[in-house]
Amino acid sequence: MGHFTGKVVWITGASSGIGEALAYELARRGARLVLSARREAQLEAVRERCPRSSEHLVLPLDLTETASLAQATEQVLERFGHIDVLVNNGGVSQRGTVLETDIEVDRRIMEVNYMGTIALTKAVLPSMLERRDGQIVAISSLMGKIGTPLRSAYAASKHALQGFFDCLRAEVHDRGVNVLVICPGYVRTEITKNALTGDGSTFDEMGDAQSKAMTAEVFAGKAANAIAQRRDEVMIGGLEVWAAKLAPIFPRVYTFLIRRVKST
Repeated sequence: MGHFTGKVVWITGASSGIGEALAYELARRGARLVLSARREAQLEAVRERCPRSSEHLVLPLDLTETASLAQATEQVLERFGHIDVLVNNGGVSQRGTVLETDIEVDRRIMEVNYMGTIALTKAVLPSMLERRDGQIVAISSLMGKIGTPLRSAYAASKHALQGFFDCLRAEVHDRGVNVLVICPGYVRTEITKNALTGDGSTFDEMGDAQSKAMTAEVFAGKAANAIAQRRDEVMIGGLEVWAAKLAPIFPRVYTFLIRRVKST
């Protein structure tokens, strides 16, 4: 529990879902938080619900505005002096076939999930390397390991993150910076409800799998443990985790099953 005491942890996508649950969990464990997302009012509400609310900073951020991320990083460094952990959690999901998805939707998903994440990482990384201490966490997905129907752009963005952070880990392993990729399975949040459809509108329905899945609070506890242990990678979920684990071992069985997945 004491691992996070006094640590400065910056969480993107902190206004709801996994990011919100992580904020409460890490604040409970003693962290000082920077809470970022586009919705300032929701961020303020999250901050107020965190233990020691006055210690935390609300910093509204749009990950698609990559030119603003260096300045945002400077604001955090001016307030706290350093950043111990960056949790790249901001992102958007998808529900639409390849055929029906407009290319601008593909582009937006990649801009938010991939380009925004790596831009913020590049902004924060130099200060960590200078201190020879820090941790960069990417909340990826099992979709960074496998692919199911209706999630082509989302899976592509998460596969891209996997490759990027694997490379970064190899580059900084002896310079004091840990790189952790967390791959959630189904977690009970509104990620499906907020997913983009083929024309760019929101899906606005709760997926069957999400409604029956692990709670965000349980996920946050497991994720916090992985961060404290400075793991390289961890998959967190239910039985669906085995799909990603077994895919490389039994590819034909995986291919047979994935074609029959009911994607919602």
